[in-house]
Amino acid sequence: MKASDLFVKCLEEEGVEFIYGVPGEENLDMLESMRTSNVKLILTRHEQAAGFMATTYGRLTGKAGVCMATLGPGATNFVTAAAYATLGAMPMVMVTGQKPVKTSKQGAFQILDVVDMMRPITKFTHQLVSGDNVPNKVREAFRLAEEERPGATHLEFPEDICEEDVDLQPLKASVVRRPIAEDKSIAAAVDMLTKAKRPLLLIGAGANRKITSKMLTQMVDKLGIPFCTTQMGKGVVDETRPEFIGNCALSANDYVHRAINAADVIVNVGHDVIEKPPFFMTDHPVKVIHMSFNTAVVDPVYFPQLEVIGDIGNAVWRINGALEKQDHWDFSFFEHVRDKLAEQIAEGTDDDRCPIYPQRLVKDVRDVMHEDGIIALDNGVYKIWFARNYPAQMPNTVLLDNALATMGAGLPSAMAARLVYPERRVMAICGDGGFMMNSQELETAVRLKMNIVVLILRDDAYGMIKWKQLNYGFPNFGLDYGNPDFVKYAESYGAHGHRVESAAGLAPLLEECHSTPGVHVIDCPVDYSDNDRILNSEIQQRAAAL
Repeated sequence: MKASDLFVKCLEEEGVEFIYGVPGEENLDMLESMRTSNVKLILTRHEQAAGFMATTYGRLTGKAGVCMATLGPGATNFVTAAAYATLGAMPMVMVTGQKPVKTSKQGAFQILDVVDMMRPITKFTHQLVSGDNVPNKVREAFRLAEEERPGATHLEFPEDICEEDVDLQPLKASVVRRPIAEDKSIAAAVDMLTKAKRPLLLIGAGANRKITSKMLTQMVDKLGIPFCTTQMGKGVVDETRPEFIGNCALSANDYVHRAINAADVIVNVGHDVIEKPPFFMTDHPVKVIHMSFNTAVVDPVYFPQLEVIGDIGNAVWRINGALEKQDHWDFSFFEHVRDKLAEQIAEGTDDDRCPIYPQRLVKDVRDVMHEDGIIALDNGVYKIWFARNYPAQMPNTVLLDNALATMGAGLPSAMAARLVYPERRVMAICGDGGFMMNSQELETAVRLKMNIVVLILRDDAYGMIKWKQLNYGFPNFGLDYGNPDFVKYAESYGAHGHRVESAAGLAPLLEECHSTPGVHVIDCPVDYSDNDRILNSEIQQRAAAL
């Protein structure tokens, strides 16, 4: 068979369902090999969107998503998606084409050193120079993409190598079990927690795995230890539980940070340095148990006293089995913080102003989303509102990026979620700035006959940066822009366009869109005028008074 046929058979052996991408001339052999395979091509309108979709597939399934592009500009358009995957610890394999490597027919036209370009932002990058290398290099790309810590890998597949005749078969994946924590570290963790007075669980990005979620839920059930989450740890344990005391959406001085400061032992589960530190240890005598797949990256504000290194789910299970609830544990201050935070979050949820107040917006979205419904957030100031105010009930039902924190990923991520979970409600929530960075993928969603809701939060500006600008005391400058008529824009792609005319009309419109097949785009004006007051000065004052 041709090397391209073997490559596709290797993808089938890895369980690949979709390849997202924009093929070029150099990918035509691959395209022909895919035509009769079990792998479905998801043709996108931009390579960056294809990369975001592949990465989100990896995030949701634990299996590497695959995307494909041509050489030169096609490959360079993967750079942001590669960084998104690697920083966010999401498995993804990129395949890019290249001119023939054994003979040159067009000089240096479109040729860049893509392998070296990808090296700093991937776990593995390699140019295939022989068809005989296809099975082992494909297996290696998937192995490295999927093993802890997951991330992006890259293979360059030149035209002439695609055409080579080969007589090989795909390699099967080996059976691998992750290492588990040493018994002494488990015993030390149990001892620290037994002696603690105010233990607290802090759940981070690395804990967002199915088994870890189950084990942490069992621990909270048995021991009643309060927990808080980072932005990318949302939903690992049901946030509607009474033990949940808040999300570290803000950098400091929020209610949840007062609770963290009151803890004497923090179990930092799945801490990942790509997220902003949820607490600082410089002037705080707290003892920290670092529980993760990897040892702690120590810096001036993070130097844990104990590290429990190995499979997180297994470690939580063993600690839970050896630990009993202690009579001297005192969670009263944590409960006080939880109640005061709930009061603050409830303020403004019935505000009738239009443009819509953020608190009202988040509550109405939560009310129409089912327990397993998925919201995919682009990057903007609304991400903070949703992280703080939207209780996630299941893992990976709030897809936000607090690693690369790139704009433009919200719509493609929601589309990938829809392909993985066609039976769930899925909503992309995008600022007008982020939406326009990949808005062309509306055509892809319409062509694929997706049932999906796209909620555009329109403030006609880069709202996150305007908030920061105001907080710095700078005058408003350089961040306002115009927008198209989003209703007409949606309709031009064959989608359904809607406009929010009143606060009371938002929730019924969301319900109608979720209940009606097709792609629905909602233009929702939003009022961020109180961002600085509420998220900075007011929260600091009220949290300090606890």
